[in-house]
Amino acid sequence: MNAKLFKIAGLFLILALILGTLSACGTKAAATQEALSESGEESAKPSNPGGPGEAVNLTGDATAGAQVYVDNCQKCHGDQGKGGIANPGSEDVTIPALNPIDSTMVSSDPKTFATNIDLFIEHGSTPAGTNPAKVMTAFGDEGKLTPQQIADVIAYVISLNK
Repeated sequence: MNAKLFKIAGLFLILALILGTLSACGTKAAATQEALSESGEESAKPSNPGGPGEAVNLTGDATAGAQVYVDNCQKCHGDQGKGGIANPGSEDVTIPALNPIDSTMVSSDPKTFATNIDLFIEHGSTPAGTNPAKVMTAFGDEGKLTPQQIADVIAYVISLNK
């Protein structure tokens, strides 16, 4: 009988450890979600799935990123990210400005801010609306930009928002 009680106590201990681990993971996930939006709103996310790319672990060069931006982003997001480019069929009929960028993407934590931008550059996005004429290219997924070029353009976009 004592062996049976010992086994039951052992099972309860294992269950407590599992629940404690899961609880700790939930707390970390909640803290990460809070970090994504300091304004209290959920951070803007691209419509296409996927996590951050290698670029968020690299040091970006805003000067080099300015040229990457001109070559790949300016035609849609405008000179210095000021926006104003029409996108018929999208919900707000324009391509979003990057200067200023959507406030829900801004973070005082540089890695979080970079990650919020990276998700769009890596995976692209289709804007909300009935039939948007323009969609965001998945520069990372399609291999159109290297991770370093993505890190550089992220640094440039962040520099526009300081």
